[in-house]
Amino acid sequence: MKPKNQRLVLVIAALAALLAAVVLAMWGLRDRASYFYTPADIAAGKAQQDRAVRLGGMVERGSVRRQPDGVTIRFVLTDGKAATPVVYRGITPDLFREGSGAVAEGRLQGRTFVADTILAKHDERYMPPELGNLAAEHKAGKTLAR
Repeated sequence: MKPKNQRLVLVIAALAALLAAVVLAMWGLRDRASYFYTPADIAAGKAQQDRAVRLGGMVERGSVRRQPDGVTIRFVLTDGKAATPVVYRGITPDLFREGSGAVAEGRLQGRTFVADTILAKHDERYMPPELGNLAAEHKAGKTLAR
C-alpha cells in the first residue's frame, strides 16, 4: 500500500473512532441532560411529563405555603406570562423568598412541577451578609485589625 493511501486509511479510522466516542458519550449522558423551561413553556405543553427538566422563574408573591410536616413547601413560579405550581420537599436555600428568582430541578407531574432541588438566584449586586458588613466598614474608612 502506498504511503498516501495509508495516511488516508489512518485519517478515516481516526475520524470513525472520534465519531464513535462522541456518540457513546451522548448516549451515556442522555438521561442526565436537564432542559430549561419557563412557566410559559410548561403552559404551552413543551415539557414532557416525568422527564428531568429545570423550571425557572420568579417566586410569586403570596404563593409560598409551608406544609405542617415542616419540610414540604408549595409555591408558584411565574415568568409574567404564565404560572406553574411547584412542590418541594427539603430545606430551601437561604436566598429563596417570594419575589426572587429561582430554578427548580425536577419533573412535571400533571400540571404540578415536583422539584428535587431548588436553586435560588440573586442579582449582580448580591453580597453575603458577612461580607456586606466588611464592605460597609471598608467604605467608611475603617481598617480591619488582624
